[in-house]
Amino acid sequence: MATTLTQSDLPGLDLLHRGKVRDVFDLGDGRLLMVATDRLSAFDVVLPDPIPGKGEMLCQISNFWFDKTGHIIANHLTHDDVASVLPAGVDAALYAKRAVVTKKLKPVPVECIARGYIIGSGWKDYSKTGAVSGITLPMGLHQAQKLEAPIFTPSTKAAVGDHDENIDFETAVDKVGREMAEAVRDATLALYGFARDYAAERGIILADTKFEFGTDEDGKLYVMDEMLTPDSSRWWPAEDYAAGSSPPSYDKQIVRDYLETLDWGKTPPGPRLPAEVIERTRARYAEALERLAGIRLD
Repeated sequence: MATTLTQSDLPGLDLLHRGKVRDVFDLGDGRLLMVATDRLSAFDVVLPDPIPGKGEMLCQISNFWFDKTGHIIANHLTHDDVASVLPAGVDAALYAKRAVVTKKLKPVPVECIARGYIIGSGWKDYSKTGAVSGITLPMGLHQAQKLEAPIFTPSTKAAVGDHDENIDFETAVDKVGREMAEAVRDATLALYGFARDYAAERGIILADTKFEFGTDEDGKLYVMDEMLTPDSSRWWPAEDYAAGSSPPSYDKQIVRDYLETLDWGKTPPGPRLPAEVIERTRARYAEALERLAGIRLD
């Protein structure tokens, strides 16, 4: 049975940031301890009910992709043993599969999104304006239709409780400089292309995904945080895909669809989730992990 961790409790460690899903601790020596909890956010709101074992699954699939893509770009992992940095008396087994020790990097302050299909906020923007992040797309596209080529559509990095907003490339340039904007764009599209092709061989479509990047003291660029997880990506079973509607996905779409049936303004506090929605969501995460990475978690 999966263990559930809604909030990490590590006495003596310096809590640097408690995000929508991850708790980040500063180890004080140029390293961070990053813990993937079982918290669930939807529409940028953290919901009151966790998904048991989700943090372990997110961490394991990120680690899988970090390992697979090292030839494209360096990542934040140090591969140091998690148990070695935990306070005395803490159950190391609770953190073994959901935590990593990472380099402490300076985040690049834009969300880096690659889209190969027109769905989600991209579809909403296209439906209104015919463009996504300043990129004009062909007329007459259908929801979830494959694009001729993947596009880079950056967004703002929102604080907890706020909503990310799509921005165009020149706005990203204004935020981080042209050289950095081009570097993260190129890395985003390269990573997307690799993962898309890898997943396609396993009968899965990568519709879109979001990356975060950071730099070290020498300015070297790394991919960090999470990578190609069901929380940061839209994964679709190829056998269920058809343009014209939103395909079922290996992510929290089950939760989003349920929330859309409620009279809720998508602002905190979030509503409670029925047990059936929680279990179906957990099963989708588990299926994605096994089908993509060949990993099964008890």
